[in-house]
Amino acid sequence: MIKKKINRNNFFYKFYLYYRLIYKEKIFINKKTYSQSGEDKFITSYMNKKKIFNGRYVDLGAFHPTKYSNTCLLYKSGWSGINIDLNQTSIDYFNIVRPNDKNICVAVSDKEKKRKVYINDIFSPLNTLNKNHAKIFNFEFNYKDGYFTHTKRFNRIIKKPFDFLNIDIEGLDYEVLKTINLNFYKPKLICIESLNKNNLIRIKKHLLKNNYFFIKRNITSYFFERRKQI
Repeated sequence: MIKKKINRNNFFYKFYLYYRLIYKEKIFINKKTYSQSGEDKFITSYMNKKKIFNGRYVDLGAFHPTKYSNTCLLYKSGWSGINIDLNQTSIDYFNIVRPNDKNICVAVSDKEKKRKVYINDIFSPLNTLNKNHAKIFNFEFNYKDGYFTHTKRFNRIIKKPFDFLNIDIEGLDYEVLKTINLNFYKPKLICIESLNKNNLIRIKKHLLKNNYFFIKRNITSYFFERRKQI
């Protein structure tokens, strides 16, 4: 099990993280966009037009503080929030690079129970609780056996409203989304990565019932904005 093999208090582990961040991933080089396909540019533009500055975000399935991040540009512009990922190495990264955020290692699901985590690699964005999702990428990415963890529901972790919700949890998007009380949290904008057409249909229907309207697609990212009831 990967969790047991890594001594996270070991000096060499921490040194290796810094080495990767500085020399391999070059995190201190400022970029115009950090997202995979420019999603963060749309998000920051949207929030600026709405005159929402220094807002709060929740990044569910955050993966990395800069690489493929939809919230890094917000962080650099003065925002802060909560980053959640099931991979402790990802959270170790966040604690180094984004200390003003709250960074939590936990697997989020629709039910609180023991579930298997399918691990591709401790530095991979594809680690997941979804067995079918793991199988899809099995030939190309060679998933390891993984380990078991106790999952938590979203509302047990997040206690206050926020402005932006990002969901990228490798096949569990709808499963988790349907448990989130959007009328309480009231994010102005939601971005969801979805690779499954059936899931996407269910996501759109669920969000529409909660007064969230589809406004933009960016490759596999879908944006929804909250509108007041008429």
